[in-house]
Amino acid sequence: MKVAGLYRAAVLSAACLLPGLPDTAMASSGGITVLPDWSVGIQIINFILLIFVLNLVLYKPIRNMLIQRKNKIEGLEQNIQNSHDDVKEKESAWNTGLREARSKGLKQKESLILEAQEQEKQIVDQINQKAQADLSQIRRKIEQDIDGVRTSLQDEIDGFADAISQKILGRAA
Repeated sequence: MKVAGLYRAAVLSAACLLPGLPDTAMASSGGITVLPDWSVGIQIINFILLIFVLNLVLYKPIRNMLIQRKNKIEGLEQNIQNSHDDVKEKESAWNTGLREARSKGLKQKESLILEAQEQEKQIVDQINQKAQADLSQIRRKIEQDIDGVRTSLQDEIDGFADAISQKILGRAA
Protein backbone atom coordinates (compact mmCIF):
# COMPACT_ATOMS: atom_id res chain seq x y z
CA MET A 1 0.00 0.00 0.00
CA LYS A 2 1.39 3.38 -0.93
CA VAL A 3 1.06 6.39 1.33
CA ALA A 4 1.57 9.85 -0.16
CA GLY A 5 3.09 13.07 1.14
CA LEU A 6 4.16 13.73 4.72
CA TYR A 7 2.53 10.61 6.08
CA ARG A 8 4.82 8.32 4.06
CA ALA A 9 7.82 9.08 6.21
CA ALA A 10 5.85 8.58 9.42
CA VAL A 11 4.50 5.26 8.26
CA LEU A 12 7.91 4.04 7.17
CA SER A 13 9.53 5.00 10.44
CA ALA A 14 6.71 3.38 12.41
CA ALA A 15 7.01 0.24 10.34
CA CYS A 16 10.71 0.02 11.11
CA LEU A 17 10.10 0.33 14.83
CA LEU A 18 7.54 -2.49 14.95
CA PRO A 19 9.08 -5.74 16.07
CA GLY A 20 8.45 -8.86 14.18
CA LEU A 21 8.13 -7.28 10.75
CA PRO A 22 10.40 -8.89 8.29
CA ASP A 23 12.69 -6.72 6.30
CA THR A 24 10.96 -7.83 3.14
CA ALA A 25 7.90 -5.80 4.21
CA MET A 26 9.77 -2.71 3.20
CA ALA A 27 9.53 -2.09 -0.46
CA SER A 28 12.28 -0.58 -2.45
CA SER A 29 9.90 1.98 -3.85
CA GLY A 30 9.43 3.53 -0.44
CA GLY A 31 6.05 1.95 0.27
CA ILE A 32 4.81 -0.79 2.54
CA THR A 33 3.78 -4.13 1.15
CA VAL A 34 1.20 -6.00 3.18
CA LEU A 35 1.33 -9.74 3.07
CA PRO A 36 -1.96 -11.46 3.90
CA ASP A 37 -1.85 -14.03 6.65
CA TRP A 38 -4.42 -15.96 8.73
CA SER A 39 -5.81 -12.71 10.33
CA VAL A 40 -7.22 -11.65 6.97
CA GLY A 41 -9.38 -14.78 6.93
CA ILE A 42 -10.57 -14.02 10.45
CA GLN A 43 -11.41 -10.48 9.37
CA ILE A 44 -13.38 -11.80 6.37
CA ILE A 45 -15.25 -14.28 8.58
CA ASN A 46 -15.85 -11.52 11.13
CA PHE A 47 -17.19 -9.22 8.38
CA ILE A 48 -19.52 -11.91 6.97
CA LEU A 49 -20.73 -12.77 10.49
CA LEU A 50 -21.31 -9.07 11.21
CA ILE A 51 -23.31 -8.69 7.97
CA PHE A 52 -25.37 -11.78 8.87
CA VAL A 53 -26.09 -10.55 12.42
CA LEU A 54 -26.86 -7.01 11.27
CA ASN A 55 -29.15 -8.44 8.62
CA LEU A 56 -31.05 -10.43 11.25
CA VAL A 57 -31.10 -7.79 13.96
CA LEU A 58 -31.29 -4.53 12.07
CA TYR A 59 -31.93 -4.72 8.34
CA LYS A 60 -34.75 -7.32 8.19
CA PRO A 61 -36.89 -5.62 10.88
CA ILE A 62 -36.40 -2.26 9.21
CA ARG A 63 -37.25 -3.72 5.82
CA ASN A 64 -40.30 -5.44 7.32
CA MET A 65 -41.42 -2.15 8.88
CA LEU A 66 -40.90 -0.38 5.56
CA ILE A 67 -42.89 -3.09 3.75
CA GLN A 68 -45.67 -2.84 6.36
CA ARG A 69 -45.70 0.93 6.08
CA LYS A 70 -45.77 0.69 2.29
CA ASN A 71 -48.68 -1.80 2.45
CA LYS A 72 -50.50 0.40 4.95
CA ILE A 73 -50.00 3.49 2.80
CA GLU A 74 -51.17 1.59 -0.29
CA GLY A 75 -54.23 0.39 1.67
CA LEU A 76 -54.98 3.93 2.80
CA GLU A 77 -54.51 5.24 -0.75
CA GLN A 78 -56.88 2.51 -1.99
CA ASN A 79 -59.41 3.48 0.69
CA ILE A 80 -59.07 7.12 -0.34
CA GLN A 81 -59.55 6.19 -3.99
CA ASN A 82 -62.58 4.02 -3.13
CA SER A 83 -64.05 6.82 -1.03
CA HIS A 84 -63.41 9.29 -3.83
CA ASP A 85 -65.09 6.96 -6.33
CA ASP A 86 -68.04 6.47 -3.96
CA VAL A 87 -68.40 10.22 -3.57
CA LYS A 88 -68.37 10.69 -7.34
CA GLU A 89 -70.92 7.91 -7.77
CA LYS A 90 -73.19 9.31 -5.06
CA GLU A 91 -72.85 12.82 -6.46
CA SER A 92 -73.75 11.51 -9.90
CA ALA A 93 -76.75 9.64 -8.48
CA TRP A 94 -77.80 12.73 -6.55
CA ASN A 95 -77.54 14.93 -9.65
CA THR A 96 -79.53 12.36 -11.65
CA GLY A 97 -82.18 12.21 -8.93
CA LEU A 98 -82.30 15.99 -8.79
CA ARG A 99 -82.77 16.24 -12.56
CA GLU A 100 -85.50 13.60 -12.45
CA ALA A 101 -87.22 15.34 -9.56
CA ARG A 102 -87.08 18.68 -11.39
CA SER A 103 -88.49 17.19 -14.59
CA LYS A 104 -91.20 15.40 -12.58
CA GLY A 105 -91.97 18.64 -10.75
CA LEU A 106 -92.21 20.55 -14.02
CA LYS A 107 -94.54 17.90 -15.45
CA GLN A 108 -96.72 18.07 -12.35
CA LYS A 109 -96.69 21.86 -12.53
CA GLU A 110 -97.77 21.76 -16.17
CA SER A 111 -100.51 19.23 -15.41
CA LEU A 112 -101.70 21.35 -12.46
CA ILE A 113 -101.72 24.45 -14.67
CA LEU A 114 -103.74 22.61 -17.34
CA GLU A 115 -106.13 21.28 -14.69
CA ALA A 116 -106.49 24.78 -13.21
CA GLN A 117 -107.21 26.19 -16.67
CA GLU A 118 -109.87 23.54 -17.25
CA GLN A 119 -111.41 24.27 -13.85
CA GLU A 120 -111.29 27.99 -14.66
CA LYS A 121 -113.10 27.34 -17.93
CA GLN A 122 -115.70 25.24 -16.14
CA ILE A 123 -116.20 27.88 -13.45
CA VAL A 124 -116.45 30.66 -16.08
CA ASP A 125 -118.90 28.54 -18.08
CA GLN A 126 -120.98 27.87 -14.96
CA ILE A 127 -120.93 31.58 -14.08
CA ASN A 128 -121.93 32.46 -17.66
CA GLN A 129 -124.72 29.88 -17.64
CA LYS A 130 -125.95 31.11 -14.26
CA ALA A 131 -125.71 34.72 -15.46
CA GLN A 132 -127.64 33.79 -18.62
CA ALA A 133 -130.24 31.95 -16.55
CA ASP A 134 -130.49 34.85 -14.12
CA LEU A 135 -130.68 37.30 -17.02
CA SER A 136 -133.43 35.34 -18.74
CA GLN A 137 -135.29 35.00 -15.42
CA ILE A 138 -134.92 38.74 -14.79
CA ARG A 139 -136.14 39.44 -18.35
CA ARG A 140 -139.15 37.20 -17.78
CA LYS A 141 -139.88 38.93 -14.51
CA ILE A 142 -139.51 42.34 -16.15
CA GLU A 143 -141.82 41.23 -18.96
CA GLN A 144 -144.33 39.97 -16.40
CA ASP A 145 -144.02 43.23 -14.49
CA ILE A 146 -144.45 45.16 -17.72
CA ASP A 147 -147.51 43.09 -18.62
CA GLY A 148 -148.88 43.58 -15.11
CA VAL A 149 -148.24 47.31 -15.19
CA ARG A 150 -149.66 47.52 -18.74
CA THR A 151 -152.89 45.78 -17.73
CA SER A 152 -153.18 47.92 -14.60
CA LEU A 153 -152.49 51.02 -16.66
CA GLN A 154 -155.04 49.93 -19.25
CA ASP A 155 -157.56 49.68 -16.47
CA GLU A 156 -156.61 53.08 -15.15
CA ILE A 157 -156.38 54.77 -18.56
CA ASP A 158 -160.10 55.40 -18.62
CA GLY A 159 -159.94 56.95 -15.17
CA PHE A 160 -156.94 59.06 -16.13
CA ALA A 161 -158.61 60.12 -19.39
CA ASP A 162 -161.70 61.27 -17.47
CA ALA A 163 -159.59 63.15 -14.96
CA ILE A 164 -157.54 64.82 -17.67
CA SER A 165 -160.62 65.75 -19.65
CA GLN A 166 -162.25 67.23 -16.53
CA LYS A 167 -159.16 69.26 -15.83
CA ILE A 168 -158.95 70.44 -19.43
CA LEU A 169 -162.65 71.17 -19.77
CA GLY A 170 -163.05 72.25 -16.20
CA ARG A 171 -166.18 70.24 -15.64
CA ALA A 172 -167.12 66.80 -14.42
CA ALA A 173 -168.32 64.31 -16.94
